[in-house]
Amino acid sequence: MNIKKDDIAGVILAGGMGRRMGGTDKGLQNFRQAPLALHALMRLSGQVGNVIINANRNIAVYEGFGVPVICDKQTDFAGPLAGMHAALSHITEPYLITVPCDVPQFPLDLVERLAEPFSRQPDLQLTVASTSGRTHPVFCMMKTEVFESMEEFLSNGGRKIDAWYAQLKHQAVDFGDETAFHNVNTLDELRALEKQAKQP
Repeated sequence: MNIKKDDIAGVILAGGMGRRMGGTDKGLQNFRQAPLALHALMRLSGQVGNVIINANRNIAVYEGFGVPVICDKQTDFAGPLAGMHAALSHITEPYLITVPCDVPQFPLDLVERLAEPFSRQPDLQLTVASTSGRTHPVFCMMKTEVFESMEEFLSNGGRKIDAWYAQLKHQAVDFGDETAFHNVNTLDELRALEKQAKQP
């Protein structure tokens, strides 16, 4: 049975400290005259039933994008896993898909392809995007039943997404275009990507 779009919530992870970008709020840096997080929102919103943004500062600005904004429940900027945890605490849908705010050209069929293995494997708990054998852990789809294992992992000091999901029934899904997952960590990388970016 295929998963319905309305059964999937999406979260855009914009709660980081942007250390390598001089401490600026990465999600609000412009790419083609629009904030990176807004690009992620526009790409994801057509693929899922509900989208939220995870942010820990500039909340009012993110709320201006027209979707709910949630903060980490952890208070120590615990990384993207903390944003996933906050999203799982908030949503009511049975599935969550996560995307970072700093990859403005991720695939428009991301959700469809990450959802497909769940239809064939009832015990599957999580799928993760990969290219050329390299996984992209921030691009993953999970059943909301994984919340307790994530909470325990975080409470024990865990931070790495792939170390957490290694204990789950998971599967990597290969995407052919590695450039679609190109993220930006510095303002120079952002400008370089803007120059070479393909039109959507």
